[in-house]
Amino acid sequence: MNFPERAIILAGGKGTRLAPYTAVIPKPLMPVGDMPILEVVLRQLRKAGTRRVTIATGHLSHLIRTFFGDGRQFGLYIDYLVETKALGTAGPLALLTDLTDPFLVMNGDVLTDLDYRRLWHFHEKNGAVATVATHHREVRVDFGVVVTNHNHQISNYIEKPSLPYQVSMGVYIFSPEVLRFIPKNRRFDFPQLVLTLLKAKRKVASFPFTGFWLDIGRGEDYARAAEFFSAHSSRFLPK
Repeated sequence: MNFPERAIILAGGKGTRLAPYTAVIPKPLMPVGDMPILEVVLRQLRKAGTRRVTIATGHLSHLIRTFFGDGRQFGLYIDYLVETKALGTAGPLALLTDLTDPFLVMNGDVLTDLDYRRLWHFHEKNGAVATVATHHREVRVDFGVVVTNHNHQISNYIEKPSLPYQVSMGVYIFSPEVLRFIPKNRRFDFPQLVLTLLKAKRKVASFPFTGFWLDIGRGEDYARAAEFFSAHSSRFLPK
């Protein structure tokens, strides 16, 4: 099967961690280089093979609609889903009744050089109902960590350890079956969806990615993303 022609982009959040900018500009319109982060995403998806994009909007949705219109200038057909109340990250998917084939879902504020076609082939090969793109992160603890037993005796002492873990990149491939597990008209987030699928004994896969990835939700990450994109734009949007 070819790369999914349908993608859903989540662009309804208020972006409170980027305030005060996001009081007047929705986070997906925050610029990296000379274009909004969401435009980078749209151009990448079009190159991968996407033809139709539904943008789920909420906060300042009229600005997003005005900027991207019907998507013709990007070689896409874009339509919009406007949330009248906050439905979380997964909740908006329950409002889409025409998803009959596998589809891609992602946040509209992600800067990455992920190969979406490789993600899709991984999903297809593994026979999962959901595949989550993941990225390695480490948290350094700036203290000596003391490990004790129930008698308060020290069993280990680790000086400033680094804790490795895998984080969700906010990029997913879903099979249509997943929609049956999302409740309608109430808040529902992706962690809840994954846990619900696991409880129902459905296969959920992780696609480990080692390239560049940043969620621009925090000020320092946004500044880093904007600087890196300006210096290496061809890495994200090859000619």
